[in-house]
Amino acid sequence: QTILCLPRSFEYSQKNAVLVPVAVLGVGGMLVYWLRSRHKIKTIEMGDGWWGSGERPLKGKEDESIRPFKIETSDKEIEDLHCRLEQARYTPPLEGAAFHYGFNSSYLQKVVAYWRNQFDWRKQVEVLNKYPHFQTTIEGIDIHFIHVKPSYVPHGRAVQPLLMVHGWPGSFYEFYKIIPLLTEPARHDLNEGDVVFEVICPSIPGYGFSEAPHQKGFDTIATARIFHKLMNRLGFKEYYLQGGDWGSRIITNMAQMLPQSVKGLHLNFVFVSRQGLRRMISVMLGAYVPWLVGLTREDVRRTYPFIQKNIYELLRESGYLHIQATKPDTAGCGLNDSPVGLAAYILEKFSTWTDKSFLHKDDGGLESKYSLDELLTNVMIYWVTSSIVSSMRFYKENISKDPGLTADARVGVDVPTGIAAFPQELVHTPRAWAKEIFKNIITYSYMPRGGHFAAFEEPKLLAQDIMRFVRKVEQM
Repeated sequence: QTILCLPRSFEYSQKNAVLVPVAVLGVGGMLVYWLRSRHKIKTIEMGDGWWGSGERPLKGKEDESIRPFKIETSDKEIEDLHCRLEQARYTPPLEGAAFHYGFNSSYLQKVVAYWRNQFDWRKQVEVLNKYPHFQTTIEGIDIHFIHVKPSYVPHGRAVQPLLMVHGWPGSFYEFYKIIPLLTEPARHDLNEGDVVFEVICPSIPGYGFSEAPHQKGFDTIATARIFHKLMNRLGFKEYYLQGGDWGSRIITNMAQMLPQSVKGLHLNFVFVSRQGLRRMISVMLGAYVPWLVGLTREDVRRTYPFIQKNIYELLRESGYLHIQATKPDTAGCGLNDSPVGLAAYILEKFSTWTDKSFLHKDDGGLESKYSLDELLTNVMIYWVTSSIVSSMRFYKENISKDPGLTADARVGVDVPTGIAAFPQELVHTPRAWAKEIFKNIITYSYMPRGGHFAAFEEPKLLAQDIMRFVRKVEQM
């Protein structure tokens, strides 16, 4: 019987000799695939789009030429503005209201008087035209941008391309004070030896001199794709990105879409939409044992009391958002027809978004940080282009969707990231919370002063932080 069993056991061992290595190889292969897939960078699909009027042409290639552009004005345009300013009606403010009810109409009359009698739009057009402007057609609409190169580059120094993207209610003009600091740092005592930029500032489609989309659905992901195409058309394969407000969301999407093209991402506003149990625990424990949840003393100072700073103050400053995310065209009709209404609507944001305490000032503190020429130039960009309605629609296209279902909701950011946290920003995002999305934070700076419009208000502080970030990335 033992002898009879020998052939069977020999046959069984032969099968094992084949099956075991195959099983090991199979399990090993699955393990390797799992480990590689874990480390594979997830990206947003780039896709394509058409935002021009009517159907996309079936034949013919899109005109990819880059055309010089110049801002112009006319007597007719200025006369029409003056006529509307002269016919404005005002409602007297409540006594002691300051900016608690919105833009104080007593101060508004002073702003309008300056606008009508002293503001020189022709002179400001010359200021706007001091940098080279261009337009190019992408996905059926004309994209406006300025492209500023350094006038002198020391031998052996590399020039870094930097795309800077504005938000609402700003414009490309926000960057006019920071551009010379980045392109000619030596002239502005910022010559730390190694970082010089050429700067590209596009107007978001529907803002300023970029054509508004003619189709529904134009969101930050579509904008990100268009700006990648713009940079590619300009001949850049790799570049740095910088932005705040909507610009922050757009360039974050750019990093999620084509991480291989983005050398680094610098933000002065952080969108972190992910909530959940972990965040709730962090908020609850952060007030008592911040070190346990990765918060610093400065995070605590800027974040708590949580209900006041993250709910009450945010609700007070975001009424516009609900209107623009639901029925932008309705409110936009009046703003597009009245320059006084437009100025009040826009400039109110430059008050309390710059410093929350300006709420208590009769003049909104506006002229303590900016000149009326600067503020009104930004308003004029919206006025002469009739772009306030299309700029407001951007909220509808982005916020009317469930944030958990958007293409970028579950995609992290793996490119090197720098964050400049300004103390008067609408909300503070601690590094510990930012890390949930941004996996490779190289620099995180608690800025000493400044608010939402960082490049406009504190250009030198922002320029220094951008340079520090890029310097570290280049040394990696």
